[in-house]
Amino acid sequence: MNTSTKHPRFSPGMFGLSLLFACFCATAQDDVGFVSIFDGKTLRGWRADPESNAAAWSVKDGAIHGEGQEDRLAYLIYSGDEELIDFELRFSYRMLTKGNSGVELRSRVDQTGKRPLEGYHADLGHVGIGPQVLGAWDFHFATRKEFPCERGTQLVIDENGGAHYNRIENHLKIEDIKKHDWNSGHIIARGNHFQFFINGKLSSEFTDGIKEGRLESGSIGLQLHDKGMVVEFKDIGLKRLTSTVESSGIFPRGKQ
Repeated sequence: MNTSTKHPRFSPGMFGLSLLFACFCATAQDDVGFVSIFDGKTLRGWRADPESNAAAWSVKDGAIHGEGQEDRLAYLIYSGDEELIDFELRFSYRMLTKGNSGVELRSRVDQTGKRPLEGYHADLGHVGIGPQVLGAWDFHFATRKEFPCERGTQLVIDENGGAHYNRIENHLKIEDIKKHDWNSGHIIARGNHFQFFINGKLSSEFTDGIKEGRLESGSIGLQLHDKGMVVEFKDIGLKRLTSTVESSGIFPRGKQ
């Protein structure tokens, strides 16, 4: 009698199915907690700021379509929660023209009148606009000093308002960005630590450790900067984070 144990053959097809299932599970796990905040049909849950520029925003082919009407800052604010603290935001965007756009976060009315809003700003723009805009962090402060945080930069603002810089290894490069086509964006705001990813690669990050003047909560908004520019956003998902983590200036490696 043959007592040897026969093992089932593991075919390439079975391996492919296993890999596909593993990828599906990983994707599903990554999407846990994200809620769509744009229905793909209307601007319900969003408001124009200033209201006089409402005509700049519309919905076309399942995307929010922003077209600059004049040379002034115009925003489309998510009105579902204007006191967001810690969150992740995922979205797709494409620049159809040259121009400067981005996502404002923890924003509030600028009481000084310097800008419509003050807040932290994840900068977007056309390919070629430069590392000081595309993939950078900008600071729209009413009274605080504003620091550059270009693409490829880690910035720590210390408790006294001083700036300390490092370079990011394997950061987002200009060749990683699709021209006039859809790119994915991912912003993580956790405590005083902020990360900005484009197409799965870390572009820039900062820690705001200043003792006074840090922005703790506020709204998120899409921006138009220039007359005639056109930008579109879709697949906008928001995940609220329940735990606030204070950073000492050592950058945790965020997952994409």
